[in-house]
Amino acid sequence: MKALVLEQIENKTLAAVKEITLPALADGDVLVDIDWSSLNYKDALAITGKGKIIRQFPMVPGIDFSGRVSESRDPRFIPGQQVILTGWGVGENHWGGLAAQACVKGDWLVSLPDALSARNAMIIGTAGFTAMLCVDALVEAGVKPQSGKVLVTGASGGVGSTAVVLLKALGYTVVAVSGRESTHDFLRQLGADEILPRSDFEETRPLEKQLWAGAVDTVGSKVLAKVLAQTNYRGCVAACGLAGGFDLPGTVMPFILRNVRLQGVDSVMVPTEERAAVWARLASLLPESYYQQASTEIGLEQAPAFAADFLSNKIQGRTLVKING
Repeated sequence: MKALVLEQIENKTLAAVKEITLPALADGDVLVDIDWSSLNYKDALAITGKGKIIRQFPMVPGIDFSGRVSESRDPRFIPGQQVILTGWGVGENHWGGLAAQACVKGDWLVSLPDALSARNAMIIGTAGFTAMLCVDALVEAGVKPQSGKVLVTGASGGVGSTAVVLLKALGYTVVAVSGRESTHDFLRQLGADEILPRSDFEETRPLEKQLWAGAVDTVGSKVLAKVLAQTNYRGCVAACGLAGGFDLPGTVMPFILRNVRLQGVDSVMVPTEERAAVWARLASLLPESYYQQASTEIGLEQAPAFAADFLSNKIQGRTLVKING
């Protein structure tokens, strides 16, 4: 089968489309014909070699995909059934979705909701799945539409753009943060009520004026520290990314003086039994306009070039990779 294969030669990561053979199915395994995959921040780090994502080579990247069951040794899945996979280390330590087929554990798969096409499922993808988890975290923390404005950092990216749409669909007033003025029209179309430049979040004091009832942060580092310092009393910040760095140069003052909650969000190891409910919420909340506004479609051979653009902050919204279909 055809796949994007990463190899390491003289400490350099090389990416090329090649013909490879998958291992035989074991008990509990499912062979999936992949229709769509996507590019995520983690994929871009892996393909370019800019991040230590891959530790065993050769590797097929791609942390998510949608497709149809070809063969199954798991009784829950039958040939022809449409499925989605996100997370579980696929594309990192197990051959992933940037290929014509994938052999994965049945526990890692979710049936495609009736309301979604395979293509739309990958417009959502890992990024949208993560965004839904972040929004759920704010709701569970008691952040309501009437509580005040909700901030989304890195709003032009996959997670951020989907978070803007989801929050707007739930009735929140959404303030988007973007480092590029060229994304402002895009963000307004998604539903952002206000847009702030990322430069506003470069310097911070231990505590600042309370501005946000809650926030979804995809950036980390100084941006996250600034957001925490501006979060309202008993507000919540859902943090899921580190595009700006993995450090947190802030203080404990927002936590101990304003009772601010910092909720970490991981989408990789979400228990199987919770995933179907998350996908059902995504299918019901996202408007049809989301699927037209937030995606770019590429072929497998274009993935390395787009991965480099991804890390250069030249991509907005979701990048779909068409495999089959």
